[in-house]
Amino acid sequence: MKNSGLSQQAPIAQHTVGQSLALHLIPGVLVGACYFALLPLVHRWAMPSMMSLMLALAFVLIPLEFGYLRYVTRRQGGGSLRNIVTYCVAIPTWQYFVWVPALFLLLGVIFTLGKPVDAFLQGWAFSWMPTLESGLREGYSRRALVTTYAMVAVFGVVLGPVTEELYFRGHLLPRMGYAGKWAPLLHCFLFGLYHIWTPWMLLTRILGMLPLAYAVQRRNLYLSIVVHMLANTVDLIGAIVFIAGMATVK
Repeated sequence: MKNSGLSQQAPIAQHTVGQSLALHLIPGVLVGACYFALLPLVHRWAMPSMMSLMLALAFVLIPLEFGYLRYVTRRQGGGSLRNIVTYCVAIPTWQYFVWVPALFLLLGVIFTLGKPVDAFLQGWAFSWMPTLESGLREGYSRRALVTTYAMVAVFGVVLGPVTEELYFRGHLLPRMGYAGKWAPLLHCFLFGLYHIWTPWMLLTRILGMLPLAYAVQRRNLYLSIVVHMLANTVDLIGAIVFIAGMATVK
């Protein structure tokens, strides 16, 4: 059965085009500003730029986006975030075992196929920008990598994805009624622009996030949360394997 996810709180007050643009993009500008500002300090600590991004998530992204959701909740009389976060309706448990692997696999295929495009755009148009370094190469100490990926485990795998999904797919997407049937595509475009620290991944992010946006609309938000967390876990697993290999060598 098709599930619009809107039955819990219809009708939903819609944003204007200006509000939608501001709420999508301003957090990215502020997170990016924090990320770039912290890069010199993180490099002095002999840590990869991934640590700078994790600090930006902790200091800016999560307080700002979650704080905005709490602010809107209080303005509407308080209570649970469910009052302002849409697409939280239940689906049969078995559907998670179908949709989560399918979406995760599709996301992986899109981001893998998009890597050559990302590399081309980075070299052609954004070579002047700092690269987001994973640190998984020679030159970083085991201690630096353990500290960095402990932060990734907390902020990059759990708190960051949950906050982004509640804010973007749960709150902003259902308030883009002005875009009609094009709302998911516009939303994914704006979500791609929001990541100003890696602009060369814009096309890949649009294509990769579209299936999640449609899944959220037709099923529920929890699918997107789980898939987002799983996708970020892949990098964490790779880091754990790399760090374990360093320990073996030494």
